[in-house]
Order: sequence, then C-alpha cells, then structure tokens
Amino acid sequence: MDFELPPADDPRRLAVRRWLDANPRPSGRELAEVGYVAPHWPPPWGLAADAVHQLIIDDELQRAGIRRPTNPIGIGWAGPTLLYAGTEAQKQRYLSPLLSGDEFWCQLFSEPAAGSDLANLGTRAVRDGDEFVVNGQKTWTSGAQHSQFGILIARTDPDVPKHKGVSYFICPMDLPGIEVRPITEMTGGHTFNEVFFTDVRIPAHNLVGELNDGWRLAKVTLGNERVSLSTGGVLWGNGPTAAELIESIREQGPVCDSTLRQRIARVHTEHVLLDLIRMRTLTATLKGEQPGPEASIRKLLADEHGQHVMSLARDCIGAAAMLTGGGGGDGGGAFADDDSRSLGPDKPAGGLLHPGWHDGFLFSQALTIGGGTWAVQRNIIGERVLGLPRDVDVTKGLSWAEAQRRPQGE
Repeated sequence: MDFELPPADDPRRLAVRRWLDANPRPSGRELAEVGYVAPHWPPPWGLAADAVHQLIIDDELQRAGIRRPTNPIGIGWAGPTLLYAGTEAQKQRYLSPLLSGDEFWCQLFSEPAAGSDLANLGTRAVRDGDEFVVNGQKTWTSGAQHSQFGILIARTDPDVPKHKGVSYFICPMDLPGIEVRPITEMTGGHTFNEVFFTDVRIPAHNLVGELNDGWRLAKVTLGNERVSLSTGGVLWGNGPTAAELIESIREQGPVCDSTLRQRIARVHTEHVLLDLIRMRTLTATLKGEQPGPEASIRKLLADEHGQHVMSLARDCIGAAAMLTGGGGGDGGGAFADDDSRSLGPDKPAGGLLHPGWHDGFLFSQALTIGGGTWAVQRNIIGERVLGLPRDVDVTKGLSWAEAQRRPQGE
C-alpha cells in the first residue's frame, strides 16, 4: 500500500482549498453541510469519501487551522449507530445537529455493577403506552453535564438471558427525573458523572432498532467507540499527540540521556504504527464493514501509547513537571545545559509543556480502564483473533479444567 497522500495539485485537494478560500472561517454547521465533518458518511451527511479522499480533507483542514466541531460521542459513536439502525425520521432529526456540534451527546452505558460486564446492567425501561418509564443509575458518563441527548441502554425484558433483554434508546437529557452528579478526578477536573433516572419517561419513538435488540446495537457503538477513542490525540482522541511532543523536544534542544532518546524513538514508532492501523480501520469502515477485533487491538495499543507519551513528557521536563502548569521553562530537565537550544529563561512561557501535558499525565492513568479495560480488550483479541478459549467465569466456581470441558457459550 502507498501511504503517501496525493500531491498538492490533486483535484480533490483543489476542491477543498477553493471551498476554504470562500469560507475561511467556517462554522460547525457550514462544515457539516458541505460534508467535511464525517466525509465517509453517506450523503446528505457526508460525501461517501474513500479513505484517501477523507485523509486529503483531514490534511487540508489541518493545514488551514480549521477544527471540526467537538462532539466525540455524538459523531464517533451515536451517529454511526443511528446510520446503522435508526429510522429515517431519527436520522433526519438528529444527524445534522449532531455533526454541526449544535447538539452535544453522551453515552449512558456503564453502571456501578456493570462496567466490564456491561450486559449485567440493571437500569430498567418499562413500556407504558407511548412511553418507556426508566429507573436506574449510570456512571462514568463523560460530558453528561453539557449534553442535550444521550444514547441509553436499559433492560426491557428481565426474564430472558441478559444479552437478549436489552433495548437501545435516544434519551433527551432534560427530561424530568434525570439527575446528573459530578465525579471529580485527581486532575481537579470534572469530565465524568453519575446519572440517576427516577421515573423518567422516554417517548417510544426514541427506541433505536427493535425492542430487546439493544445489545447488538451496543456492540456496534462499542466498536466505533474503540475506534474513536484511539484516534488523534493521545487522550482518547483529544489533547496533544506524540508528534507534538517530539516537535517540542526538537525545538528545545538535544536530549542528553540515551535512555530518553530510545523512548522518544519508541513513541515515534508507536505513533506511525497506530496511524497505519487507523488507515486500515478507516478503509474497512468505508467498505461498510463494522469495526471488529482490530478496534480492540488499536485501542489497546493507543491507550498504552498515550501513557508512554505522557510519561516521556514528564521525564523530559524534569522536576518542573511536578508543578501544576510546570513547563520546564526554567531550564534543566533532560536537555543539555550548555546548548543554546536547551531549555532556559529565553524560551517562551511554558517551555516544552503543551497546555495539556500536566493534566494529561494525571488523566492518562484512566486510559487503560475507560471504554473497555485493557483486560477486556485482551480477552477480545485472545478469543476472536487468536482463537483461545473463553475466559473462566470464576463466579461459577469452576476449575480451569472444568471450564475447558464446558460447552462454549454456557
């Protein structure tokens, strides 16, 4: 495969540049209307762009300093699921404002007793005429405090196997009976929330797909989630990247420590490999294939890569990295003291430190837990890629040998 993008005179590049010349500071709505927010989506929401065309659009927007609307759960997870299983009315109502960023979305999946074992959820949705009455609790809900809508899975039939009685809903976050409580992180920030449902009435037309078929749709969402969480920045698609760190190191001066130089080479290699896997995943998506085990492979690699990048940034900065906002601008760290390019008072405020480095190092500890823990991802890879036996269910008191004799699926 040729990984070089087409040259500057490629007609697809020229088309994007002409549009940017006419729209130098486009709004989220204008980007959505022209199909540049999710180019691989089908018209009228996207351009049905192939992999190369999408990468060209990404490259041209980046060169022009244009950022797409920030709505990661809406664009990355909810939108693809609605494209896959939503009614035409649902697509017409939700997709355009979702792409433009006018309506922000969250995901209402995890529960206190149903994190890694998501199908063990206890939130109930009971049909009452033209509505479903929802009671229960969700946790680790990113951005719930800012969201207009959430994608919600709830149990609609408690008398069937746990994967069979789940349904998938679009949940307006301003409905009576919804309470959002913040979870404060060690960064001091408030990204996650608990969400409580007390007799919340969701219109029946907000059901996505068929009743009790929500687990299948949840797997579609989770596959896209793992792709989205491993895209772009090293903090689940946000924040700085390995390339930005390496560029900062290059600007600040030579690194004296040979071990750190090897670590820099390692994160660069990881960055390139993840980019190539991203292209492979994107190509499969554009062919209409749902994300499979490769999404787990990429998320697993990307999460650990994010931690490597953040740890490397901390160690390159030196003692200043222990201070909130410490950017190593006072000299020292891993750089040569006698070199004119090393960190020193003449450097811009912040020195090596990207605005996201300090909080990023603290937040990176969550990367291998959220969106499917490292252990869950390794189980998926082991079972679906390597063909290994299913993990032993220790709650049933089976020995390893007994578990091997047990028929698959029991």
